[in-house]
Amino acid sequence: MSQTRGRWVALVTGVLSVLIGVAYLVLITVLDSRGPLLPPPPEALGFSVSQDGAAAVSPAVVSTAPPPG
Repeated sequence: MSQTRGRWVALVTGVLSVLIGVAYLVLITVLDSRGPLLPPPPEALGFSVSQDGAAAVSPAVVSTAPPPG
């Protein structure tokens, strides 16, 4: 009786392990197919970009931080 149960436990854990591995590979394939990971544009980080391409901190973003305390 004990060996039969042990075989079932081994079989179930083996199948779960394979399913998790396949799900991981599918997830990685889907995420990798989206293309290279690009950094966000400077505007998303609160910088304003001038015509010459130089970035500066926007005063509105700096002043929105609440005071400590």
